[in-house]
Amino acid sequence: MNVNLAQAEKVIQAAKKKAGEIKVPMNIAVVDRGSNLVVFSRMDNAWLGSVDIAFKKAKTANFFDMNSGEIGKLSQPGEALYGIEVTNGGLVSFPGGVVLKNSEGEIIGAVGVSGGMVDQDHKVAEAGAKALK
Repeated sequence: MNVNLAQAEKVIQAAKKKAGEIKVPMNIAVVDRGSNLVVFSRMDNAWLGSVDIAFKKAKTANFFDMNSGEIGKLSQPGEALYGIEVTNGGLVSFPGGVVLKNSEGEIIGAVGVSGGMVDQDHKVAEAGAKALK
């Protein structure tokens, strides 16, 4: 099962609302289970360099069925996934990528957010993901 356009737009709107509340312009990407881009939004004045990061955070979360920050913990020197960032055409292993689940708890895609500090990115991504509950 994949995130559909209506769901992806709901995620984007909730994430943009949270980004507005914290006053940080963000790049927000939603991908389906194949890591294909479904919807992307670049808020006014969001960093151009964060466009690719947002997409890669979403892909990372989706590829490994866990939030990108969790991959980051597992990819530190001496950990089991050290070096994973250079696989799959490049991954991003810090917070801001969150898996999206349907009402049955199945993963249907992911949202990736970039433009602020990583804790801000993660909060905005979580707000987007919660819109599907």
